[in-house]
Amino acid sequence: MTPSDLDALFSRRHSCRAFRPDPVPRAVIQEIIATARRAPSWCNAQPWQVTVTSGADTDRFRTALQQEASSGTPQPDLEWPTRYAGVYQERRRTCGWQLYEAVGVEKGDRAGSARQMMENFALFGAPHCAIVSSPADLGPYGAMDCGGFVTAFTIAAEAQGIASIAQAAVASYGPFLHDHLDIPKDRLILCGISFGHADTDHPANSFRTERAAVSDIIDWRGTA
Repeated sequence: MTPSDLDALFSRRHSCRAFRPDPVPRAVIQEIIATARRAPSWCNAQPWQVTVTSGADTDRFRTALQQEASSGTPQPDLEWPTRYAGVYQERRRTCGWQLYEAVGVEKGDRAGSARQMMENFALFGAPHCAIVSSPADLGPYGAMDCGGFVTAFTIAAEAQGIASIAQAAVASYGPFLHDHLDIPKDRLILCGISFGHADTDHPANSFRTERAAVSDIIDWRGTA
């Protein structure tokens, strides 16, 4: 693989917000995770564990999660950001408005934006969801390592022609997730990754977010 090949793979990956119902073969899922496990981690701790749903289990999880989101109180295991400010808030808003414009939600349409938000808890129709967790004892370092695993998972999936979306929203209801999926209480639930085959005709998949310029990211010190 050349650097251009790798860049093209990263460029193809996007957050898929509408999936077809047909499942991904278990062998392909195993290959994706086998690749993602090569992600680097602090002291090679490899803190990630994934609870993967398929078939009827995904449908039961989807239904229960929607019910919880409609009536429960968010209680994430990992604290949410205290705020988005400056350029981070601008990027967040831009992404949100791109999505709303794509699916026909106009500014001020609170009911429409709420309906679109609830699509998170329907897993955007995906046939599979992977819940990523890390030992609570490892705290932010375990979470940081798992961020690398999430990136590796989504890129490995893209290489297999499988679409995905990492979802912090799915992790909003920690106690429910622990109970429904029997995830030990000594693990932090960090996010979900819904994945499957993209519905390429759905308007929610018609836009792409932009990335900051390289010059906006690098703070050079010294000369090469």
